[in-house]
Amino acid sequence: MSETPEAAPTEQFQTVFWSTKRAMWEASDAANRKHGVREGQQFILKLLWEEDGLTPGDLARRLGLATPTVTKAATRMEAAGILTRKPDARDRRLVRLFLTTHGKSLEKILDAEMAVLSERALAGLSDEQRGELIKTLTQIRENLLKDSD
Repeated sequence: MSETPEAAPTEQFQTVFWSTKRAMWEASDAANRKHGVREGQQFILKLLWEEDGLTPGDLARRLGLATPTVTKAATRMEAAGILTRKPDARDRRLVRLFLTTHGKSLEKILDAEMAVLSERALAGLSDEQRGELIKTLTQIRENLLKDSD
């Protein structure tokens, strides 16, 4: 049986997408780990770089995660000297997460790592192709976020 030309890319899409996603994850994880940051912690860092002193609940809501997931990550990050926990000044039941000097210093370092990683991932693509890729990935995300009613 012969395949129609339109069917082949559709059949290959998930395999190529997932293998690319995994390769990107592995490269990102390796870049972050060089600096003591475990995969996923960079998203917590990004929010704390923007607004230091958030609670684990605040972070969880903004990241779409469960609070215990953020709490566990914060425990690891505290052990690594990236952040510290302090009780809320008004509500002692709440804990706020603050970046250490080391945690703050990671912003420029990880931004540089991600710039290198992006260039590595996009090597050989023209600016036009890069723009089209971003546009295509954005459309894919929007398609998947639409209600499937």
